[in-house]
Amino acid sequence: MTIMMLDNLLEKKVVFVGGKGGVGKTTSAAALAIQFASHQHKTLIISTDPAHSLGDVFNQPLSNNETQIMDNLHAIELDPHEIIHRHFAQVERTLSAYSKPEMMPKLRDFLKSSQHAPGAEEAAMLEAICQQLVSAQSRNYQHVIFDTAPTGHTLRLLSLPEMMQAWTDGLLAQQRRQGKLRQAAQNLDKQARFNPLLPKTENRWEQAIRVLEKRRQLFADTRTILHDQTQTAILLVLIPENLPLYETQRAVKQLEHHDLPCAGLIINQIMADQQSDDFWQQRANRQQLVLEELQQSLGYLPQHKIALHNDDIRGISALQGFW
Repeated sequence: MTIMMLDNLLEKKVVFVGGKGGVGKTTSAAALAIQFASHQHKTLIISTDPAHSLGDVFNQPLSNNETQIMDNLHAIELDPHEIIHRHFAQVERTLSAYSKPEMMPKLRDFLKSSQHAPGAEEAAMLEAICQQLVSAQSRNYQHVIFDTAPTGHTLRLLSLPEMMQAWTDGLLAQQRRQGKLRQAAQNLDKQARFNPLLPKTENRWEQAIRVLEKRRQLFADTRTILHDQTQTAILLVLIPENLPLYETQRAVKQLEHHDLPCAGLIINQIMADQQSDDFWQQRANRQQLVLEELQQSLGYLPQHKIALHNDDIRGISALQGFW
């Protein structure tokens, strides 16, 4: 990696690595994590891609729990199935606090079916990622690297905290309005009598509001971190082919639209200019055309170019030599 780009990234607390599927996102993210760790910076790398390959790249099994890869480097692969199960278990615990006992069987059936609803897994993953992002700030990590899903999923992930915060604000406003109406109705009810043995229903609603406020704060903190360019960087990985180039161009525009500018590009699998075989020479020539178009459209972004390797990049030694 160029010294200037690496020096800039060493100053960032959070780095997202995204790009089209199959361009080397995971390898690039893992190699960057090893660079940070080699500088004696305590680093955590988290895979958010449901099609996990981070453990394959490190040649080591990973899970939802932190696994040490080497000195100063730990890794996590977020398991969507485990996360969605924990997410809905928490929802059930929250709802049970202010639901009638006889309603719980139907509520459990509803929550069980909701786990397979469109967007449920994405929402659960988003909350888990936000929790990892925010909690890492207090876990003494100097860097947290996110190896993300393909570009479209990454863009939704980066824009969702703002939308979820607005949605939670709406729920909070509705809960507070309902609380005022309930209080007014109780004051007008002439039959209302103080009875210390009755359940404190107001406390249950206050608990619901506290849950929503905690959730809102989580999304607000995430949004603050994402938009803080002094501590957060977004890198996009591509290979010199037309489709990855077009997707990268669109991604850069969408990131800028959300005030999340791209901090740099990693251009992977670049062939040597001169090839001894006609077929490979034609491929190299096409790559040069794509690289020229890349310079015309995104030349203002910092770039790091990586040559095409003749073998798979797996294990710490191979990753150390990736750059």
